[in-house]
Amino acid sequence: MKKILAMLGLCLYALPSIGQNLSDSLKIQKRILDSLFLDEIEAPQSKEKAKILHAEPLYIDLIRDLGARKGEKEWNFGFGMTDKNGFDEYEALVEYEWAPIDRLGFEIEVPLTVFSSRGELSQNLEKPSNRLESIKLATQWTFLVSEKAKTSLALGYIHEFEFVDLNNLSFRQLFKGNIYNPIFIAAKRWGSNYHTLIYTGPRIEKEFNQKSHVSYDINTNFHYMITGTRNFIGLEVNKEIYQGKMETVLRPQMRIGLSESIMVGIVTGIPLSRQNNGISSFLRIIYEPGFKAMH
Repeated sequence: MKKILAMLGLCLYALPSIGQNLSDSLKIQKRILDSLFLDEIEAPQSKEKAKILHAEPLYIDLIRDLGARKGEKEWNFGFGMTDKNGFDEYEALVEYEWAPIDRLGFEIEVPLTVFSSRGELSQNLEKPSNRLESIKLATQWTFLVSEKAKTSLALGYIHEFEFVDLNNLSFRQLFKGNIYNPIFIAAKRWGSNYHTLIYTGPRIEKEFNQKSHVSYDINTNFHYMITGTRNFIGLEVNKEIYQGKMETVLRPQMRIGLSESIMVGIVTGIPLSRQNNGISSFLRIIYEPGFKAMH
């Protein structure tokens, strides 16, 4: 009996050290897994240039990965709904992005917006017309990739050819104006899992025979990427400054890999002011043909 009690006491005494060793072992395994994954994504093959893995926001996304390598390509399909305080706004988009050479990306996007009223609208509220928003052409050049600082900097430009409303669409009247949007992007990874990114620039909307309208966008992002994967959770903060007023929308989000080449992003929009917009949701399906990784 005394021997049994002694053995039991010894086991109880050893349990904390066993638990500590197990915890330390799991931490080491996570570090190794992260290192292998990051090395696989970032390590250049033959004559490829260096690239830093950054988490890409899901609502206002990048034109192409920062530090993109020649031959990378991606399809995106987006679907969203926004409560407009009297009617619902449904949006859909299709975009294709690719990198013809290292660190230079291009994108073509076609967004569609459809509106649906909920009952009778008040007299001071008018439901907008359904519209194929625009043909959006964009380019992005990553001019700095710092492996030591885990930082990438890029310049980009987006040009939108705005379509007229669908009920006015005709061969004689196809476009109603242009939107000019130069952008600057800065991203940094902190350690292996934490990511920050800022995406900013003026947006100049000019309809034919009308005055220009200028706003300024400041989009800040914070993400935590799950060890050894491209899955993440994070927060995208979209801020628009127009005529001296700033509207802010918080967009908590998550991205999940369904396979090596397909990921799904889920976004919720929470406006800090409900004057124009209510709660929104957005789903992005990301398909990267030919992408292969250990995850």
